[in-house]
Amino acid sequence: MANTQAAKKQIRNSYRKWLRNRYTMGKMRSAVRTVRQAISAGDYETAHQWMPRAESELDKAARKHVIHPNKAARLKSRLMSQIHELQQ
Repeated sequence: MANTQAAKKQIRNSYRKWLRNRYTMGKMRSAVRTVRQAISAGDYETAHQWMPRAESELDKAARKHVIHPNKAARLKSRLMSQIHELQQ
């Protein structure tokens, strides 16, 4: 257990950050999951419709340093290429 006031405060702060990061990750994962399910079902319209939301959630997570910006870019790129394959 923490002995100093500073250590106790750090525990409180890290818990709050953990909660915020968890919320952001959950929204991001849900949006990406929806797009992936539409892609696997072969539903171009739904995947195309949900992609802007997934893109937005990935950008928010990267901006808040929950995920690395390169990971956000990589996921967006892969999802978009899969959607374009469906279109053809």
